[in-house]
Amino acid sequence: MRADHELSVGSVTAVDRRRVEAQGFLGLDDRQIGQIKYWLRLSPAICMTWTACGTVLQSAPVLWALAPFALLGALLPGHPFDLLYTFGIRRLTGGPALPRYPLPRRFACLLATLMIVGAAWIFQSGWILAGQLFGWGLVGAALVNVTTGFCIPSFIYGLLFGPPGSCQVE
Repeated sequence: MRADHELSVGSVTAVDRRRVEAQGFLGLDDRQIGQIKYWLRLSPAICMTWTACGTVLQSAPVLWALAPFALLGALLPGHPFDLLYTFGIRRLTGGPALPRYPLPRRFACLLATLMIVGAAWIFQSGWILAGQLFGWGLVGAALVNVTTGFCIPSFIYGLLFGPPGSCQVE
């Protein structure tokens, strides 16, 4: 199923392109964007689900366990959860490799790390309502990304540092 199999991707809209490029994934053609736009949401979906579980349980240990994975997404060229796609789903579907994480995407992982650590520390300190606000705030932001492809932290990165590619020499 892998070698000559073309992943069915549908059309790529201008909105799809803007949302992928806002995360720093530049220079991709429509076919590439169509093939990866949903798989780029896998790691945020896993983080969202894990954070929701930790928040529902009001569990600092559950959130502390997630924090290193989120931090690695900020430090490495890809998120550790992307390995599920790379060594599992990609092999089954014949899909393309995910591109290296550019700075806006890494910034998103860094902000998620701060929210996870904040929620964990707050729950651990016994401030349940504040922990709920941090936890559900992250879940809400991740849900926007997972359902629409719009990454709020990457948007913030663009506001702070300019849109991706604006400082690149042509």
